[in-house]
Amino acid sequence: MTPFDVVVFDLGGVLVEIAASWAEAHARSGYAAHPITADPAFEAARADLGALHQVGRLSNRAFYEGLADASRGAYDTAEIERIFAAWSGPEHRDVGRVVDAIEARGVATGSLSNTNPAHWPRLDGTSEYPTVARLGHRHASHLLGVAKPDAAIFEAFTVATGFAPERIVFFDDVEAYVEGARRAGWTAVHIDAGRPTAPQLLEALRHLEVIA
Repeated sequence: MTPFDVVVFDLGGVLVEIAASWAEAHARSGYAAHPITADPAFEAARADLGALHQVGRLSNRAFYEGLADASRGAYDTAEIERIFAAWSGPEHRDVGRVVDAIEARGVATGSLSNTNPAHWPRLDGTSEYPTVARLGHRHASHLLGVAKPDAAIFEAFTVATGFAPERIVFFDDVEAYVEGARRAGWTAVHIDAGRPTAPQLLEALRHLEVIA
């Protein structure tokens, strides 16, 4: 028997490849290089609007319009939407094998992601992300109304799923979110999104005796 009841994954950076910056998403969208991608005022506005968007306090349209306004004419709303869609890439290689190994031990799976109403419909149970679709307990910040690393999001997950904090293993690529989970009583492991994630996940799960 394993010491844990559920393995919970962050999505972007752990199971799913994501852009490391707005400049990268801009480039992925096929747009020519532009100074706006390095503009501190635009980046600050993006962070502020994104924080509201990911807790469900800003609609997709309001988010796109707000960023277009903050760009001072560099983008229109359609261009913002296109770049934002390019933020999420494919699943990381071999992450399906990780879920295979967990399920083989009879351990539940889940996700806890800071995301938004634009990205979530693609991530949640679609053929584009088959490994994510297999996770049994999928939860997102914009649906819970609170974002990592706030203690309330970890409590909301435990209330919604019924798992005791000490029986949860959590993987995230943001150290502050890992620390937030640990403060909530979870066992949490930091994943380096700059390296293949499946080997890191498998190594940690073996060390924690979740898998053989």
